[in-house]
Amino acid sequence: MKQVDIKDLSVEDLSEKIAEQKEALAKIKLSHSVSPLENPMQIKETRRTVARLNTEIRKRELQAK
Repeated sequence: MKQVDIKDLSVEDLSEKIAEQKEALAKIKLSHSVSPLENPMQIKETRRTVARLNTEIRKRELQAK
């Protein structure tokens, strides 16, 4: 998910996306531990997406003050 897409989401949507991405990350990690993934970079991308979402929420909190 690109930063441009993230900026267009509401705070509620961001929270939902974070929950979805964290769940997806847990599933990817589990499946990778059982048998190697075809593309292990998925773990890195998902982790970075979660960080981008959290950053946007934090940025909005600071702007609100």
